Amino acid sequence: MIEPTVKEQILKDLDCLSPELQQRARELVHNLVDPLPRGASVADMIALGGLFDEESAREIREAIEEHCERIDPNEW
Repeated sequence: MIEPTVKEQILKDLDCLSPELQQRARELVHNLVDPLPRGASVADMIALGGLFDEESAREIREAIEEHCERIDPNEW
């Protein structure tokens, strides 16, 4: 149960934020309540573009294909 003074202060502070910051605050609180990780957003993935040189990207792609795309039916 939330203390009334804490709730009042949070609501008062939220009133001072822009709509964008209010949305970020909502997401933060939601992630505190339900902290399960989510996948990367499109923006996160775009930000990684060009991070690796062509050779490194090829090595990573080959490693994923070699180790992550195989199914071992006896594993279960």
